[in-house]
Amino acid sequence: MGAVRVERDRDVLAGLLRRDPVLHAYELGDLDDFFWPHTSWWRHGEQVVLLYTASRPATLLAFADGRDVVGAAALLAELAPTLPGSVVAHLSPGLLGALTGRFRVVTADPHVRMALTDPGRLAAVPVAGEVVTPADLPQLRALYAAAYPGNWFDPRMVRTGQYVGVREGGRLVAVAGVHVWSPVYRVAALGNVTTRPEARRRGLAAAVVATVCRRLRGSVDHVALNVRADNTAAVRLYERLGFTRVADFTEYGLTADPPVGS
Repeated sequence: MGAVRVERDRDVLAGLLRRDPVLHAYELGDLDDFFWPHTSWWRHGEQVVLLYTASRPATLLAFADGRDVVGAAALLAELAPTLPGSVVAHLSPGLLGALTGRFRVVTADPHVRMALTDPGRLAAVPVAGEVVTPADLPQLRALYAAAYPGNWFDPRMVRTGQYVGVREGGRLVAVAGVHVWSPVYRVAALGNVTTRPEARRRGLAAAVVATVCRRLRGSVDHVALNVRADNTAAVRLYERLGFTRVADFTEYGLTADPPVGS
């Protein structure tokens, strides 16, 4: 297709991604110095693809609305031979076919992107919890091991001050935080929300999510999140707090097919 280029100009990337800051909230957040050294970017025209290399396996992000699917697919097809042998790919509908010539699908988990569109609903939920600090990391890891094994958690994010937890009996029983938080690009992505099994159905998740969202609104214009499409309880919780579904995508685990004759 030609004209595919590596892009390292953050102003150019920000301009393209801000066309839809909710759809591209994670990519905008990754423009910050915090994540930037671990990113590779390509573009063709207005289409942008990001590979985040600090995770194992690397994470590929390619989102497009209905008008952009053809261009985004062409860009992915051009990049496919250069990508690592295993990736976790977050792809809008219609983009997987661009990669299946090189990769086979190992896992496929439909997700929903949601955005905080009615923040007035947060006022109905009492403030709860306290800011989690790096000193709390052992407790936080224990909470995730018990309640949310396999979640994507970068301990560096705790230093943002945007993690809030509820303690009972001296230990964390509920927490909400962020995957990205960028006052520079005015976006945040909520994440790592969980409650210990024995403390569920008491409104703690709603309380810590609402508390984090109220904190975030002073520094960003858009708060987004990803949730598995089959997690109906979580989707309903976020809807009660003022979030709206804005896009569908699928998280794929992809592994390169062995070359012919191997």
